[in-house]
Amino acid sequence: MRICVVGSGYVGLVTGACLADFGMDVVCVDQDEAKVARLHAGRIPIYEPGLATLVSKNAEAGRLSFTTEPGPALESAAAVFIAVGTPPREDGSSDLRYVREVAHAIRGRLNGYKAIVTKSTVPVGTGRMIEEIIGHDRTFSVVSNPEFLREGSAIEDFMRPDRLVIGSRDQRATDIMREIYSPLLARGVPIVVTDVETAEMIKYASNSFLATRISFINEVAELCERTGADVQVVAQGMGLDRRIGSLFLRPGPGFGGSCFPKDTRAMVSMARDAGARAEIVEATLQVNDRVRERMLTKIESVLGDPRGRTVALLGLSFKPNTDDIRESPAMFVLENLLSRGATVRVHDPAAMENARRVRPAAIYCGDQYEAADGADLLVILTEWNQFRALEFDRLRHSLREPRIVDLRNLYEPERVAAAGLAYTSLGRADAAPVNEPRGVPAAPLRGVEAS
Repeated sequence: MRICVVGSGYVGLVTGACLADFGMDVVCVDQDEAKVARLHAGRIPIYEPGLATLVSKNAEAGRLSFTTEPGPALESAAAVFIAVGTPPREDGSSDLRYVREVAHAIRGRLNGYKAIVTKSTVPVGTGRMIEEIIGHDRTFSVVSNPEFLREGSAIEDFMRPDRLVIGSRDQRATDIMREIYSPLLARGVPIVVTDVETAEMIKYASNSFLATRISFINEVAELCERTGADVQVVAQGMGLDRRIGSLFLRPGPGFGGSCFPKDTRAMVSMARDAGARAEIVEATLQVNDRVRERMLTKIESVLGDPRGRTVALLGLSFKPNTDDIRESPAMFVLENLLSRGATVRVHDPAAMENARRVRPAAIYCGDQYEAADGADLLVILTEWNQFRALEFDRLRHSLREPRIVDLRNLYEPERVAAAGLAYTSLGRADAAPVNEPRGVPAAPLRGVEAS
């Protein structure tokens, strides 16, 4: 089957490469000539483990190609996957301009029956909008097929998903989707077949719920600090309940990235436009903002006034195994420390080039020990595996002040203390409440928004 994927960003490139690996003939279309040229040369524009190998393998086999010219790819395809960006507007709603552009392009090239598949995360009603643009007198069907890809694990998630969601009003389109995903269905992957609007909502409801779990456990962590409980054990005790489960119950500096912030805001916007309220999701966003501020106060409670001090930050991406710094809590901390006059030395295994473009004032270091050299404080912000096995003796001699603030709870406090390092984490006995600061009191770090 011939497939056209419009958009060669994160979702489009992963989708195209994985469908080609299923044996489909896939053409990825993108307006960015430089990106297409890099892809032709075998250079992948994003960091995603395993993706470069998968793209190269299927390009060499002739199943995956890239172009800036949509016409032939659209005309020859039985299914057209829309995988373009849907960036947030100022009010939190999704900007659908690129989806509209693709719909108009399809309208001009519709030469036979096609399944028009929205892979982009789009608000409820987008399928109807695409139908209106293309025209009800044409032979096509719109399908909603939301993606559930975790950055850093995208190929695994595509190849071994928890479920497939197919929203369709036409059995022909449903049959095409079943054929496309037949390798997964043959392995027994559950499939949810529903209408377009319900499929669109499943994506937002899923991401909003996961974000809510993160905000919830972060609130519990703060409460643990104030009451003497241990959030790690609390989360374990909760997670063993089969009704709850253990995923997304790890305290940290808040959620970020390209999905959770955008999708929760869009959920609130959709509710508002529908005359309803998404009050739990609104609270999730408010808690996430407050958690980021609390992390700054926690750092300050150990460091004191950051002006003239040197801080080492480990991690810049919003999560490990990606170079994505969009709405990263680590970038929020970096920006605030710089704005308050601190010297900030940073290391991240993948995200430093992206960070350097927007925050060149930081000092970008080759590894975690170079970042720690001469610093008054070391802060762990992203749970890269490299940061789970730090050499504490080496750090103790590298740091000017042997102090660690671990905002991912990677270590047991007793182990770090035994190595001669002062240690502060989240929601545990070592973590003093932020209203009982240790170190030199100073005004909270404020006033710089995350990029």
